[in-house]
Amino acid sequence: CNNFCSYCIVPYVRGRERSRDPQAVLAEVRQLVEAGYKDITLLGQNVNSYGNDLDLDYHFPDLLADIDRIPGEYLIRFMSSHPKDATPRLFDVMAASSHVAKQLHLPFQSGNDRVLKEMNRRYTRQQYLDLVNYAKRVMPGLVLTSDVIIGFPGETEAEAMDTVSLVEEVGFDALFTFIYSPRPGTKAAAMPDPATRAEKQKWFDKLLEVQNNMSAKLHAAYVGKTVRVLVDGESDDPEYPLTSRTEGNRLVRLKGDKALIGQFADVAVTGSNTWALYGEAV
Repeated sequence: CNNFCSYCIVPYVRGRERSRDPQAVLAEVRQLVEAGYKDITLLGQNVNSYGNDLDLDYHFPDLLADIDRIPGEYLIRFMSSHPKDATPRLFDVMAASSHVAKQLHLPFQSGNDRVLKEMNRRYTRQQYLDLVNYAKRVMPGLVLTSDVIIGFPGETEAEAMDTVSLVEEVGFDALFTFIYSPRPGTKAAAMPDPATRAEKQKWFDKLLEVQNNMSAKLHAAYVGKTVRVLVDGESDDPEYPLTSRTEGNRLVRLKGDKALIGQFADVAVTGSNTWALYGEAV
């Protein structure tokens, strides 16, 4: 990673970004598809900066577009994306691709500009909102998730509530949420941090309350619909013995035959909660 966010140790322990040769990536995806794999994830510390070190004028949207031309029945996902390198062109390519899942994990970390600057994130609240609004416009039904840190050193309650208000404004399907914890050797670990753990917990609980209500509402909207899923295994629920994932990576527990495992299937959604959908193969 080349980004050096002030709270993160990764660039120090993993070194600089290195992009694999695009032909090697394409060959690997082709081999996986030919072997019958159905759900393939491109993984990088910051996939959106792919190709910047290759001197080929070839970037992540180009790689996605080339992968999409590989014939077969499969989905491509990717993570993690840094907002500073996400572009409308990336979202246009996603929208036009039949194999790229309409799912985006785009960490924003904080909804307050001062805190974002202290985090060394290199975008503003408005720039983030502009990105996600464009992505939603070209991909209606996009499933959007993110990472959030509450209680960054020096953060006030008002600044933490800016993060909560961004969550309300965007309407994320799910969040990966954290109370800040220091990583020795990072810039943030040396910053003054006057807020108490109890105060941070109160802000964090408010964030969870807002997001859990949002997730439950978004999931409830699936009830009565038929969705395409990839059945990926067995569950520990005897009533819904199979687990599966939608294109948007939503967990669906379902009734059906074990022979469906490893296959795409249409599922009628009959129920939901904050974290999962429930349904039956049709």
